[in-house]
Amino acid sequence: MAKPLELPFDPIARAAQIWERRFGPSSAMAAVTSIMRAQQILLAELDRILRPHGLTFARYEALVLLSFSRSGALPLRVIGQRLMVHPTSVTNTISRLEKQGMVVRKPNPRDGRGTLAEITDRGRAAVQRTTAELMSADFSMGGYDTGQLSEIFDLLRGLRLAAGDFTADAPAEAAGTPAEAADAPAVPAKISRL
Repeated sequence: MAKPLELPFDPIARAAQIWERRFGPSSAMAAVTSIMRAQQILLAELDRILRPHGLTFARYEALVLLSFSRSGALPLRVIGQRLMVHPTSVTNTISRLEKQGMVVRKPNPRDGRGTLAEITDRGRAAVQRTTAELMSADFSMGGYDTGQLSEIFDLLRGLRLAAGDFTADAPAEAAGTPAEAADAPAVPAKISRL
């Protein structure tokens, strides 16, 4: 983990006070800035846990998504949709995992032009090891109890709904409720895309 700043004041709270004097209400600015800082903290900590395994959180998410699918394989297009990332990011992530022997690409039998990414035994082993470590570290969210984590999920779900990540009638599975082992309706909390 990076060396803590240990400032004698909260810089976001101070910025909010100044914002209030200069521009008006600061609650939205303070909330956004807090979310962005939390994202930096969490991503750095999760990547620190995953780095010894040769993974980043983005690569870990792709492996987990593939491990959730019935066959262990998904079209690259579907991976991008489920991870909510640009196709170029999916291609780069899968290329890196392929170089590490954790994923193989193969033609999609349902789409002659499409490509499937399939998790390998090495990739499945990496998911098992790294998931155990991340869960042991409470995904770096150990300072919150289960109720608070559910509140965070619910609060941020509204933002994600407004952004069009899913439809308003999509079921709100509680964080921590096991999803069906179908073709991956969800992945672990999308830390990198709060």
